[in-house]
Amino acid sequence: MARLAGIELPRDKRIDVALSYIYGIGPSLARGVLETTQVRGDRRVKDLSEEELHRLQTAVAKFRVEGDLRREVTTNIKRLVDIQSYRGTRHQKNLPVRGQRTRTNARTRKGPRKTVGVMRAKTTRGGAPGGPGGAPGAKGGK
Repeated sequence: MARLAGIELPRDKRIDVALSYIYGIGPSLARGVLETTQVRGDRRVKDLSEEELHRLQTAVAKFRVEGDLRREVTTNIKRLVDIQSYRGTRHQKNLPVRGQRTRTNARTRKGPRKTVGVMRAKTTRGGAPGGPGGAPGAKGGK
């Protein structure tokens, strides 16, 4: 079982893909780590030796990943909210932060549409004669 940075890597994936399961390591950084550790990226995780896993572990430990990175991101957002910057207020209101339009789109941040409109009184069909919702052309009961 390959465990790097507290994450269990999938055994049947190639190591260059499996490294991207760690929060903070994308495809580019994964290739860089593999180059520095001299591990071929086309090898499967289950085929790696203990020595190769140890080299990968030490290389990944040099970067801020997983819990440390998540903590840093949340503290940065909290700081923006605390100083009431524009970006902080956008985070607070769950709106797009980086200048995207919100008149249309932005559904990821805003959530499902909430229809705003006039509520009409419901008319019942087949009501009392002459009342609302009666048959067309029906007069009062005379």
